[in-house]
Amino acid sequence: MTPSSSVRTFEVRHVQLARAGFAALAALMITFSPDHSAAVGAAVYSGFAIATGLVFLLAAWLVSPTGGRGAAIALGAVTVVAGIVASLPPVRSVAGFFIVVIAWAVIAGAVELAVGARALLRARKAARTDASDADAAPRRAGYVAPWTPRDGATPVAPLSRGDARDAVVVGVLGILLAVGMLLVPTGYALRYTIEEAGQTFTLTGIIIAVGIFGAYAAIVAVYLAIAGFSPRPATAFASPETADAAALGVTATGAPTPADPKDSA
Repeated sequence: MTPSSSVRTFEVRHVQLARAGFAALAALMITFSPDHSAAVGAAVYSGFAIATGLVFLLAAWLVSPTGGRGAAIALGAVTVVAGIVASLPPVRSVAGFFIVVIAWAVIAGAVELAVGARALLRARKAARTDASDADAAPRRAGYVAPWTPRDGATPVAPLSRGDARDAVVVGVLGILLAVGMLLVPTGYALRYTIEEAGQTFTLTGIIIAVGIFGAYAAIVAVYLAIAGFSPRPATAFASPETADAAALGVTATGAPTPADPKDSA
């Protein structure tokens, strides 16, 4: 099979851009909404989570090759379930919003962080491997060595160290979202008065929590949009062990990775 015959219609960049689009939509809805109540926050989160989860699940079939869909399916399932739970009327409460979002952020963030970290570790380990090993496949400088699949399977798309790093960053952002919300007391309430307006307002824990989620969505949207629009190196092949990360909108590698334009930035 030639490289040209294995080119996929959907690539890692498309997953990143889709995730960025839904995150941006959630951030805009929260930013321009005057109501940051639990009901509004849960509604926005629910739509964001279900849409993002569907992106993960579709990516498992459209981006990741057979046998390497585990992480994408797991993330998709967890995210969709969290979105559905958040949409239930009994859960659209202050406690419900905190519990669902924190639980999802911890699980999804940890999975994505693990995928990206594993990819970087494999890349660094493989980079130290003697390139003159008689069993090593010929490789061009900076590119993943071609992998010959068994039973005529489709080779994996090119994988860069920069994409694996993106997974680590997004995973860390998810964990920071959970930490930030854990630091906010659910019963917090601060009354303050704006004399010029002649009005008294109350800053509550749920308002802060919804704002933290909106900030998370905005940061993820910008980061993934930049990653998605960044130029990619020429097509090469890698081992099937990298498939999990590829379906997450990131990539992993079991061999020396291509030089990424973002590394020189």
